[in-house]
Amino acid sequence: MKIKAAVTEGKGENFAIKDIILEKPKAGEVLIKIVASGICHSDMIARDQYYPVPLPAVLGHEGSGIVEKVGAGVTNVEPGDHVVISFSYCGHCKNCLNGRPFVCEKFFDLNIGGAMGDKTHRMHHNDRPISHFFGQSSFAQYSIVAENNLVRVEKDIDISLLGPLGCGIQTGAGAVLNKLKPFAGSSFAVFGCGTVGLSALMAAKAIGSTKIIAVDVHENRLEMARELGATHTINSKHENPVERILEITGEGVNYAVETSGRVEVLRQTIDSLTFQGATAVIGAPPMGTEANIDVNDILLKEKTIVGVVEGDSIPQIFIPQLLELYKQGKFPFDKLVKYYDFENINQAIHDSESGLIIKPILKMN
Repeated sequence: MKIKAAVTEGKGENFAIKDIILEKPKAGEVLIKIVASGICHSDMIARDQYYPVPLPAVLGHEGSGIVEKVGAGVTNVEPGDHVVISFSYCGHCKNCLNGRPFVCEKFFDLNIGGAMGDKTHRMHHNDRPISHFFGQSSFAQYSIVAENNLVRVEKDIDISLLGPLGCGIQTGAGAVLNKLKPFAGSSFAVFGCGTVGLSALMAAKAIGSTKIIAVDVHENRLEMARELGATHTINSKHENPVERILEITGEGVNYAVETSGRVEVLRQTIDSLTFQGATAVIGAPPMGTEANIDVNDILLKEKTIVGVVEGDSIPQIFIPQLLELYKQGKFPFDKLVKYYDFENINQAIHDSESGLIIKPILKMN
């Protein structure tokens, strides 16, 4: 079938909306009518080739939509179901079988490698194959998705809102709820108040952290952080965040998350921890990036540094849990979003990269 998709042709280039050919779903695959798709930082680093996705590609990995058609053997969804699309995993390796699909042994190949699980492509343009991204390529009107990427959701919430749950929101919230697991009354700092950071902040508030510190360089994002539950905010353009956090807490924070992907910010995050404090590394720098840390500080204070992929979540379990928190008013992620028409994808990306908005969502009309 012929569909419209935003194609990334070359490193760092703007997205171009083109007519491409999408094949039918094969066994174990599902044709999804994309209603909306969030735009995530990972789309930008794939565009800029920090992640070596083969080009040309259709990016987008926070899709939500409606099941149009199912391939042979699909049993978990049926036509008409509302779904959120999350990351791809094989379901057969040791880690997947142990309930850890977020560290699937084939994660890189399935999400970054450019092909579907059978090493073939479902999208073509002028007889050239077009790479898939995160098993969904949701910057398009329709997508072919493996069954285990899909999370069926109830129809009582607007499906156009839900795509970012598949990556950015579950990543930030899961880093707190699934990985760090702060104790009630703990202190918590988030470095970077984009979608991931603010999702972590909301999760920390929901789980009972009582001193919540937000660090960013954009005043509009710090204002949103205060609205969502931050007890203190720090503009790191004007203040040293480590000194300020030590001043606020007297000793450092129990938990922190780093979402910017900048190694100098990671160092600040570690330095802000108290004894036996833990920090989650979420932000993705270019491949091969190394960081400078004080080993004795980590050793003598028994600090912990952990990496987090996709919030350590099983999407089919975790996303419905987040939606229940949203319905109860404890996780108001809808405050983060601004909608754009699909045709305005490059403007949406510009607004996001400039810090003007937090989470752009493209509506496919």
